[in-house]
Amino acid sequence: MAYKLEFSKQVVKFLDKSEHQLKIKIIMVFEQLSNNPRSSNLDIKAMINKKGHFRLRIGKYRFLYEMTDTELFIYVYKADSRGDVYKS
Repeated sequence: MAYKLEFSKQVVKFLDKSEHQLKIKIIMVFEQLSNNPRSSNLDIKAMINKKGHFRLRIGKYRFLYEMTDTELFIYVYKADSRGDVYKS
């Protein structure tokens, strides 16, 4: 069963500003993530000191998200380039 995806306002703005080809690639990766969140084909790492939080790398961009297995829910809360995504 596929996980439900939800994006924060910041991620939606990031996608709106992105080039068309990048948007298509990101959408395809998130569809794959929602169907199989533990896929070995995706560059995913668990966040240190944050249980249930992960980092997804797509090219030079990083997407931070929280995954809840009991509710089959993925909330993508931050998107930015590698150097800026981890800053508060």
